Amino acid sequence: MIPDDRKYMESHEWVKVEGDTAGIGITDHAQDALGDITYVELPEVGTRVVKGNECCVIESVKAASDINAPVSGTIAEVNSELVSAPEIINSSPYENGWMFKIKDIDLSELDTLMDAQAYKTYLESDA
Repeated sequence: MIPDDRKYMESHEWVKVEGDTAGIGITDHAQDALGDITYVELPEVGTRVVKGNECCVIESVKAASDINAPVSGTIAEVNSELVSAPEIINSSPYENGWMFKIKDIDLSELDTLMDAQAYKTYLESDA
């Protein structure tokens, strides 16, 4: 299931805007492809990130993968639970497995991302 309350990147990150911040994580498809997640290197609060650029790293039993910022802004909060329990991303990629939140976002950048239906179509065509 792909939640329709967020936007998606082709690199399988999602963004959910709530008020003046945006929560970021990886999709169920991404966590499934990675396998058991063993480590997450989260960005530092206060760091400025740019849409499309790497901002943290996730490691699994299969591979290490860069996580890109779906929107530009400043890291406002990180999910510190992931430091000791990165496997939360595997069990709850859209809720408890969020990775970080960005403030001071440029809302116009959301227009370049896919909605849930477009992401679903993308996954089907990519298979």
